Amino acid sequence: MTIMIDESNMPIIEQSLVFRLRKRAEIRRQIQGRKSVEQGTPDRIANLLEEAADEIDKLNGEQSSNTAWGGTTVDME
Repeated sequence: MTIMIDESNMPIIEQSLVFRLRKRAEIRRQIQGRKSVEQGTPDRIANLLEEAADEIDKLNGEQSSNTAWGGTTVDME
């Protein structure tokens, strides 16, 4: 499990995408009226939000390690 730094006191524009994805997944899992919460089943969209946040974290880590050894990053835009 990844530790999430609380960015909730920051304006949304300053919050990281990873934080917002994880926070939204957390909120979805706590809404009592949701079918998955009532039935005690996994929330597939919340799981997908977490998976996306994990993948972004992973890619950001790879990018950091690439630049640490002197590699270059390429902007694909």
